[in-house]
Amino acid sequence: MPTYNYECNACRNRLTIFQSMNDSPLQDCDKCGGKGTLKRLITGGTGMVFKGSGFYLTDYTDYGKKKEKKSVKKEKTKKNKDTKKE
Repeated sequence: MPTYNYECNACRNRLTIFQSMNDSPLQDCDKCGGKGTLKRLITGGTGMVFKGSGFYLTDYTDYGKKKEKKSVKKEKTKKNKDTKKE
């Protein structure tokens, strides 16, 4: 669930609420009792959090994989073709 930050225009109280994206924004301040005084703040999100096992450097990159050189492969096929013609 996303985290939303609110600020009361009347008392300047700030609060952080976990809400579903489908929920309507809060409007009333619980601290001062103001009706319609809360406004949703625009904030930067948090980074991704990976919990549990299974997230390794080798999962999504070519790290540690052996790379075959294409130039060596081409030379071998050329030599094979030359020997067959003779």
